[in-house]
Amino acid sequence: MTGDRDPLLELLRTYYGHRWSIRRTDNLWIATARDRDADHAPTLVQPDVNRFLAELDDPPRRAARPYRSLLDADHLSHRSHNLADGVHLFTDRRPDIGGEA
Repeated sequence: MTGDRDPLLELLRTYYGHRWSIRRTDNLWIATARDRDADHAPTLVQPDVNRFLAELDDPPRRAARPYRSLLDADHLSHRSHNLADGVHLFTDRRPDIGGEA
């Protein structure tokens, strides 16, 4: 989007701002739920403003539990080795770190 004033975006932020943080690009409308524990989808992305409005009022169900990271999934967590803060190695074998086998 350009820096021009967007009256529709301002209106949506005023009306839905207590529930959603709303922004847009040239092609997409994006809303992020302010309540991280909500039972609905935490993020909405739509190219069509009419579908976006419908989802703001009636968002789809959440796909996963709140605060659940894909790194917590058994398949990944058993293969994840912390190398440093925020750095993970995914392998079926334990890595050789600092000469350890």
